[in-house]
Amino acid sequence: MAGNPVFPGWYADPEAVVIGGDCWIYPTYSAAYGEQVFLDAFSSPDLVTWTKHPKIIDTSAVKWAKRAMWAPCMVEKGGKFYLFFSANDIQNDRQEGGIGVAVADRPQGPFKDHLGKPLIDRFHNGAQPIDQFVFKDKDGAYYMIYGGWRHCNIARMKDDFTGFQAMPGGGVFKEITPEGYVEGPFMFIRGGKYYFMWSEGGWTGPDYSVAYAVADSPMGPFKRVGKILQQDPKVATGAGHHSVIRGPGADEWFIVYHRRPLGDREGNHREVCIDRMEFDESGGIKPVVITREGTGPRKLR
Repeated sequence: MAGNPVFPGWYADPEAVVIGGDCWIYPTYSAAYGEQVFLDAFSSPDLVTWTKHPKIIDTSAVKWAKRAMWAPCMVEKGGKFYLFFSANDIQNDRQEGGIGVAVADRPQGPFKDHLGKPLIDRFHNGAQPIDQFVFKDKDGAYYMIYGGWRHCNIARMKDDFTGFQAMPGGGVFKEITPEGYVEGPFMFIRGGKYYFMWSEGGWTGPDYSVAYAVADSPMGPFKRVGKILQQDPKVATGAGHHSVIRGPGADEWFIVYHRRPLGDREGNHREVCIDRMEFDESGGIKPVVITREGTGPRKLR
C-alpha cells in the first residue's frame, strides 16, 4: 500500500493529472506566504512510488509574482505543458497579482511565464482570482473555473491560453457559485453528467471539507448535493482542496487531497493523500473513507 501521506513534506492543494501513463501531482508548497515562492512536482508510475521534481518554477521566472504562489493546475496541449497558478494573494483590484500561466516542454519544467503578466488580476463577480482549475469539455473547449471569497466563475479560454473568449449570449466571466462554495473548484464528466466539486469551511481548520453538485452542462445550474470528503477524528482533520483521477478500471476513481495530522494546529502543516472515490447506483458520490493505508499499486497506462 502507498500509505498516506503519499510523499513527505508539507504540501497542499494537489492537482493530479495522468501524463503518458504516469500520475503527476502538482501541489502547493505549504509554508508562510513569504516562503511560498516556488512549486515542486511529484510523479509516479503506480501511485505508490513517487519521484520529486524540485522547483519546477519559482518567482524568479514570474517577475510579477512576489509571494504566496499556490494551487497549481496542469494542462497538456499541443505538445506543451501549461501550468496555471495563483500568486500574491491580492485583496483588491489595485494590487498586482492573481492567476498566471507558465509553459514548458516537459511536465517537470522548467516553466517560464507565458504572458509576462497575470491572466486574471481583477475581482469579477466578487471572486478573488485564486484556485484556478482548467477543464476540457467534450467538444474540446477549455474553460477556467476559479474563485475564492465564496464566489466561483467559469470562463472559456482562448486556444493559446493567452486570455478568454466571449460566452454565448455575451459576457466573459459567468458566475456558477453553488450553495456552500468557498474555494478550490474541480470538475469532471462521468456518464454524460458534469460533476462540480469545491471546498468548504476554513482552510486552516478541522472543518475543511469537499462537497459536490451535478448538472447537464459546465455552466450549471449546480445544486449542492452534500459533503463527500471531510475529517475523521481517528485518522486526520482538515481534509479538502482536492483533485480527481480515473484509474485503469472501467469505473475506478481516486481522490487526491490534503489533510492535517491529528493534534497539529499549525495552519501550514498539510499533507497530500490519495484514497478511493466510489459512486452509488444512481451516480451519487459516496462519502470518501480517508485512510492511513492509501491505495495499492495501480498502473495508469
